[in-house]
Amino acid sequence: MIYELEDTSKVTELFDGWQETMIYSCLQKVMGKIYVTDTVCPKSAAAFVGCFGFFAGKPDRELIANKPEGFVVMVPQNEDWAALIEECYPSAGKAVRYAIKKDTTFDVERLQKEISRLPKEYELKKIDSLIYDKCLEHPQTVDFVSAFESKEQYLELGRGMAILKNDKLVAGASSYARYKEGIEIEVDTLEPERRKHLATIVCSALILECLKEGLYPSWDAYNMNSVHLAEKLGYELDHEYVVYEVSESTSLN
Repeated sequence: MIYELEDTSKVTELFDGWQETMIYSCLQKVMGKIYVTDTVCPKSAAAFVGCFGFFAGKPDRELIANKPEGFVVMVPQNEDWAALIEECYPSAGKAVRYAIKKDTTFDVERLQKEISRLPKEYELKKIDSLIYDKCLEHPQTVDFVSAFESKEQYLELGRGMAILKNDKLVAGASSYARYKEGIEIEVDTLEPERRKHLATIVCSALILECLKEGLYPSWDAYNMNSVHLAEKLGYELDHEYVVYEVSESTSLN
């Protein structure tokens, strides 16, 4: 049987050494949930935030089968977990993501210069209550806020910057997730507005806002374009890792 774990300290060691801020979100009980099959002395655990699930400890088929509704990115701790995910969901898409180092020292002056390049026809604003609603209007921007349980939770814990053109949200950088010491960045630009330097500008603004509050703006890259953008902002690539993309229609084997 699957249980939601209340005392997350019981699985801290299972995730030990895994530098993933969304796991921190769950362990710190800021957002997300951790599931186990044994609440007394768990030997396996699955941490879920948004559409991401992280599997640690002894591979457990029951935890993998406990897939939330919708699209899920399953992240195995090791090859044994990966093999079990492949066995359970043979049609899942296997992909590579890119972990970015978590100890970046940012060049504040350089980031400020990037922001100064914003063209006059655009506005740079913090994501507030009104812009939160705009995020929900387009599938490319909904993930700026979707992992949070409510608008109230996002406005309390989330941090985000948006670029608007004619009062329309065209680009943004926001907290996909929040942990005590920082955020995990989500960035996107609507297709007609791409290749205009907007992603660099809005990410620079969000990083600077985080630094003002003493929060770390963590970055994890979906593809090499994201890696290159991160490097432009001062981050460094750490390593590649494998994930499994399990769609809503994928059936358990």
